[in-house]
Amino acid sequence: MKALVLEQFNQFGVHDIDVPRPGPNDVLLRITATGICGSDIHGFTGENGRRVPGQIMGHESAGHIAQVGEGVSEVDFPIGRPATFNPVIVPDDAVESFAGREQHCPEKVVVGVAQHYQASFADYVVVPARNVVLLSDQLPVHLGALIEPIAVAVHAARRAHVRAGQKVLVIGGGPIGQSTILALQMEGVTDIALSEMSAERRALCKELGAQPIDPTAGPLADQIDTVFGSKADVTIDAVGITPTVNDALHATVLGGTVALVGMGSPRVDLEAFAVSTEERTLVGSFTYSARDFADAANWAGDHAALLETLVSRVVTPEEAHDAFTAAASGGETAGKVLVAFDDITTAREH
Repeated sequence: MKALVLEQFNQFGVHDIDVPRPGPNDVLLRITATGICGSDIHGFTGENGRRVPGQIMGHESAGHIAQVGEGVSEVDFPIGRPATFNPVIVPDDAVESFAGREQHCPEKVVVGVAQHYQASFADYVVVPARNVVLLSDQLPVHLGALIEPIAVAVHAARRAHVRAGQKVLVIGGGPIGQSTILALQMEGVTDIALSEMSAERRALCKELGAQPIDPTAGPLADQIDTVFGSKADVTIDAVGITPTVNDALHATVLGGTVALVGMGSPRVDLEAFAVSTEERTLVGSFTYSARDFADAANWAGDHAALLETLVSRVVTPEEAHDAFTAAASGGETAGKVLVAFDDITTAREH
């Protein structure tokens, strides 16, 4: 089978490796498409220290069930059925104790991050059956690769306790920011502003239903006053660097909530009084619970046309190195880039 191997930092190669075999309670998935995540790009360059040469990355994926291991019912997991997988794998002996907060398990394995785990920039991947989520027949299979980033956004929205009627600002219009617009709509929020420097991404976010803001046009807090008539009740920072965190605090009402889901920098300088004396709540958000992931998948099944809007480009495994290189050097794509390991006939260019 084909697999993208990180031969060295900034260098992918397409290798022919053996198809993995599912063990007991496992499922083998034939991958249709895997999305390129920002964390994959940082792994490609070596800047985040969480990937190593020789690794096969990838975690935003969808495909078809190809084989099931011993103990897995083909009634529950029919061969050929479209499916995606939740990349957060909790050990068998921790499933019950971490139910509903799987992301908190210290022994969890995150597919695509764990260096020892053959992930899904490949024709096939093996995952536990409990991590497999069946896809709606109404959803083109390749769009199932978008469920993972949507689940990230769903979790961030829930960590911020958003609710219908609130005014919410999203900072960052990349794939996670775009997914956050959809997640907010899932939670009943309709008054959404989106701050993004890229004109192309602002246009895409407007298409998704957010009011776009150019942060270079003036102080973000002042622009939010103009858009909302007040500060935001909640701000979700999908960038995660010092300027965006502090912009988020100042653009949010006193006593409001800022959720940090972006990981643009491992450290930020925080304006502490904007948290303490103005009583804002700053919460972190990382991955998702199994319920968040399942809810994102259920929602996606009814919104195929909207999800198609998020896909900017589809590349082959042989083209993936160039796509990563372009992204790492600052090349901009408005939405998601998918790597196709099977035939994909629908995806637009923008």
